[in-house]
Amino acid sequence: MSLRINDIAPDFTAETTQGTINFHDWIGDGWAILFSHPKNFTPVCTTELGTMAGLAGEFKKRNVKVIGISVDPVASHDKWQADIKTATGQTVNYPLIGDKDLKVAKLYEMLPAGAGETSEGRTPADNATVRSVYVIGPDKKIKLVLTYPMTTGRNFDEILRAVDSMQLTAKHQVATPANWKQGEDVIITAAVSNEDAIKRFGAFDTILPYLRKTKQPSA
Repeated sequence: MSLRINDIAPDFTAETTQGTINFHDWIGDGWAILFSHPKNFTPVCTTELGTMAGLAGEFKKRNVKVIGISVDPVASHDKWQADIKTATGQTVNYPLIGDKDLKVAKLYEMLPAGAGETSEGRTPADNATVRSVYVIGPDKKIKLVLTYPMTTGRNFDEILRAVDSMQLTAKHQVATPANWKQGEDVIITAAVSNEDAIKRFGAFDTILPYLRKTKQPSA
């Protein structure tokens, strides 16, 4: 059975570039992003890790911790970080999980149970499915899953946009329309009556009987 939105994110203990962590304890009471890579020293992933490092301040402002995982040992991660700095100018200051025994990749169902028990001898193509991003909420539930092919670099602006939407909709009974960005109008959910909507949000526009828009709540 595949992991789905609102499933509890599987917990694990693992070695990282910043020491041993228990995943749920490491998340604490905030949000977290776990993003995975099929192999160290691969070109697209090198750019991604650097891009994420450059956005560290943006994620911190949103109370989101970032952690990467690659199907290689921690010692290899340490060497890879120098290449990331050279290629992108960014220093990776978030932890990278070493998954040399493939346990976390299997736990998150990015690799099948029969994939073996070691990263040694495996190529990026063997691990091509280890390309998922998981956004996890303070309740330790999976809020979003994005999976990309190896040849397509991930859009971290979109991940930030999605986090903004999820944090907003977790606090207010609203949803966000297609291509929504911070400050734009939002959708009032069906659980809110018209009377309650006026109390909560003030004026709103009824586009269709089931589609009502209002200004983004500010508090």
